[in-house]
Amino acid sequence: MSTRKNTLYNVAYRMFSVLLPLVTAPFLSRTVGQAGVGLYSYAWNISYFFCLVAMLGLENYGTRAIAACRERPEELNRTFSGIWRMQLCVAGAVLAVWLVYVLAVADEERTIAWPLTMMSVSCLINLDWALMGLEQFRPIALRNTAVKLIAAACVFLLIRSKDDLWIYGFAWSAATLVGCLLSAASLRGRVRLVPVSRSEVQRHLRPCALLAVSVIAVSVYRTMDKVMVGAMAGMEQNGLYENAEKIVYCLSGFISAVGTVMLPKISALQKKGETERIRVHMDKTMQAILCMTGAMAFGLAAVADRLCPLFYGEDFTGSAPLMVPLGFTLMMIGFANVVRTQWILPQERDRVVVRSVCAGAAVNLAANLLLIPRMQAMGAVVGTLLAEFTVPLAQAIQLRGELPYRRYLAHVATYAVPGLAMLGAVRLLGRWVPVSWPGLVLQMAVGAALYGALCLGWWKITKNPLLRLLKRNGGKP
Repeated sequence: MSTRKNTLYNVAYRMFSVLLPLVTAPFLSRTVGQAGVGLYSYAWNISYFFCLVAMLGLENYGTRAIAACRERPEELNRTFSGIWRMQLCVAGAVLAVWLVYVLAVADEERTIAWPLTMMSVSCLINLDWALMGLEQFRPIALRNTAVKLIAAACVFLLIRSKDDLWIYGFAWSAATLVGCLLSAASLRGRVRLVPVSRSEVQRHLRPCALLAVSVIAVSVYRTMDKVMVGAMAGMEQNGLYENAEKIVYCLSGFISAVGTVMLPKISALQKKGETERIRVHMDKTMQAILCMTGAMAFGLAAVADRLCPLFYGEDFTGSAPLMVPLGFTLMMIGFANVVRTQWILPQERDRVVVRSVCAGAAVNLAANLLLIPRMQAMGAVVGTLLAEFTVPLAQAIQLRGELPYRRYLAHVATYAVPGLAMLGAVRLLGRWVPVSWPGLVLQMAVGAALYGALCLGWWKITKNPLLRLLKRNGGKP
């Protein structure tokens, strides 16, 4: 399957996976209120942290390992068998620890934590890394989409009060488990289990654990910040932060989807030693990601004050000032993602990833401890901004001299200009447009048209390669 089709499938699925809970969010917010949203966020993020440990960085390590040997069937089968057996051991141990947490540690979130146990069980048979390494994104997208639609239907039909929050957790965790089972079934005929020695299983543990350190470190400022806000500022503040971050997280799905598709492709090019082709891919991807995230960041800043009360209800008006600065983390996330998935990981320089994200996690943790007690949810926002800035900065320090960072920073400035113009125009239009869904849609449409026109105009003037790519793919600028 072509890179373009894989990208479309993966982007569509990633966006669907995040958009579907976002579609249910207004209903949930109005049904259970700030405290209910905050309590569910608290329980789910603890569960998600356990899952990150259980998966041990396999989305990166497993995908890369399978992509490197997918044209050699015997080696492919041995690699798959060794990695999966390692996964079963690690995920099984984590599942046992999770059950201890639910039984002995969990407090008011226990009724939600029990159904979330299926999230940890799904880690035993989550083989999406193998499918992604084989560049088989279609089965993941289609089968998971079907089960999550059923889960969403259950949410709307069954949840009536805060006491029904466990149903919300059951629906989404059951969908995750069933989706993993169905996706794993897609591997039949593509790989098979073969006997492998203990040493073959163990040789995957160290490099996988190294990448897991980076994944867990990222969770400190993507997941644990919500746990810290809930514990230090209260569930109401966590509810505001959760809903502000949820939309930003939804938009970041575009970034992770592109990175996931490019990792196996660039890993294969790296094995062939085609460094110049990788550099060309990186420059195009960097521009495309920064163009996209520039539109997202400045667009959110322009409409957040109307989007939050309209989407979540008046109780969540306080999410708007949190969402505006959080939106600008998208450009930092995109920048770091391109460098990580197209330069660092294909070269198996995992320590660069670990150092950069650990630096970001340390900055975030320190900022959260200092600022959340004083600034409440806004303290977590500042910590996240500092962390997301630290990650690409740490990458740049370690990779100095290898990549054209001045050129990449020029791309940032290039797309900030139309972003600022869009922000001003949309804000100005808001003076005459009523606070309503039609008014919001009009603002977003005008902003998107202006941003797109300015970018296309700049691409024509500079003869940008992205313009040629659009023409080659059938677009009409």
